[in-house]
Amino acid sequence: MATNAVKKSKPAAAHPSRRTAKAAAPVSPKRNLRCDAPTNLGKHVRHLRRERGWSLSTLGGKCGIAASTLSKVENGTLSLTYDRLLMVAQGFGLSLSEFLAIPSDASNNSSQGLARMSFARAGSGERVDTPGYESYYVCNNLRHKQMVPIRTYSRARTLEELGPLLRHEGEEFIVVVQGRIELHTEFYEPEILEAGEGVYLDSQQGHGYINAGEGEAVVFSINSQGPDKLLKPRTISNED
Repeated sequence: MATNAVKKSKPAAAHPSRRTAKAAAPVSPKRNLRCDAPTNLGKHVRHLRRERGWSLSTLGGKCGIAASTLSKVENGTLSLTYDRLLMVAQGFGLSLSEFLAIPSDASNNSSQGLARMSFARAGSGERVDTPGYESYYVCNNLRHKQMVPIRTYSRARTLEELGPLLRHEGEEFIVVVQGRIELHTEFYEPEILEAGEGVYLDSQQGHGYINAGEGEAVVFSINSQGPDKLLKPRTISNED
């Protein structure tokens, strides 16, 4: 999908939906996780790497991520953002849904029929933690999915806490299920989204969101996986 650059312009008058997130009450960064099950991301990476007989350097060369970074991921001391997860999956020659699929699920690995179904139960999903988000990649017992569903708890309340905007292949639909968020993109002015509101966007433009309410902000997103050839993500400063 082509993205047309739109010149940024300030709104003519203040609107209640454009209130800044800076006025919101701070939330402790040490709040409890939604699910106490440990993340399996590092185990996934180590298993797939050893299965292929690769060293960390070999995997790093294939996915474009430093071997030292991958070592931290395998040891559970570092997580990866969505764009980096795509890079690792591509390094293994897998789609993101295949990369995150539960290894013991043999029945769904080869099935691509019309009767597949997977529930996103409360507290389920592969947990991936980053400074700005606590994300759960749900329905990961199904492989060869056309979409990647993610339940996310927005941690950051400032752009500094969020970090660089993400940019990756594909498109996504984001809907707020609880609280309110402030959406930031590469080409448009920030927008406030309340519970029940959503946005469809081209993921190749820099994008991210912060908690803009007084309580917790919960978002559900559906990401298309895009073509096999992924764009190399680039860091976008918050001033762009």
